[in-house]
Amino acid sequence: MTKIAVLGNGSWGSVLGSMLADNGNDVILYGNNDSVNEEINAHHTNTHYMKDWSLNPSANATGDLETALTGAEIVLFVLPTKAVRIVAKNVRQVLDKLGTKPLLVTATKGIEPGSKKLISDILMEEIYPNDGDKIVAISGPSHAENVAQKDLTAIACASTDEENAKLVQKIFSNNYVRFYTNDDLVGVEVGGAVKNVIAIAAGILVGQGYGDDAKAALMTRGLAEIARLGVNYFGAKPMTFSGLSGIGDLIVTCTSVNSRNWRAGKQIGEGKTLDYVLKNMGQVVEGTTTVKAVHELCQEKDIDMPISEAIYRVLYENTNVEDEITKMMGRAPKPEIRL
Repeated sequence: MTKIAVLGNGSWGSVLGSMLADNGNDVILYGNNDSVNEEINAHHTNTHYMKDWSLNPSANATGDLETALTGAEIVLFVLPTKAVRIVAKNVRQVLDKLGTKPLLVTATKGIEPGSKKLISDILMEEIYPNDGDKIVAISGPSHAENVAQKDLTAIACASTDEENAKLVQKIFSNNYVRFYTNDDLVGVEVGGAVKNVIAIAAGILVGQGYGDDAKAALMTRGLAEIARLGVNYFGAKPMTFSGLSGIGDLIVTCTSVNSRNWRAGKQIGEGKTLDYVLKNMGQVVEGTTTVKAVHELCQEKDIDMPISEAIYRVLYENTNVEDEITKMMGRAPKPEIRL
């Protein structure tokens, strides 16, 4: 039995925590919402995030970070991107006090605006500046709602240390979720983060009434943008984007009503404002944060990402969706295969 501290008890954190408890691990969820913690402990439910679903009753919750981290062999980050750095600072303080160095696993999919750092970079800076091999990222086509119903799911687990990736693979895998190891940590993270931007675009197309051809074109060209950013800026391996954290996650996020990014895009395509969408979504829409970091990178490094840049302009410069589509389709001809 492995003690695992899950930092973040929203939908994905709760489902992963319950899954890990299903696997026979000692799981404690950490969150700053006392009512959610109390509900998990008393009723084994989390109705704010996951209706009509129950957690494994052996998974408990706490609002005390030291309680969560004491004895933990694995610390799983399932937090919004904007919260990772501040929580990581607090984790470092507690781990220094406890004198322990657990394996860090991130299920957060984002790039930090301003620093343009991946989540693994933030964890290295704040917790393990000399132990980057103790960080593993998990990413792939996996919605909390589907995993909660024990739908068959496949996810990549990536690390610069093969043995740590294999350890996560062994502990996390079961008869309904299968993990595959990958040595391209940054590539797996880039795929998981930037697909949220493309998912917003996919939702906008649906909201505008476009059909299957448009969606297929968007996903294909969106994948080209993800790979271009991953390879040219982050040094990722091109083949990673043909895998679970690339095309796999892109497909599910661009086509499923369970995708908050897709739902946000659909509402924007139907004419709603970003402020309205975010206020009424009830959960974090990571693509709206990641697109800021992508925009900054495109401007600074002259990376050609026309879809992502169009989404940034629609969200933050209030440009017209129809005008952006017209501009996109009127761009100068380009070869299909290029980085």
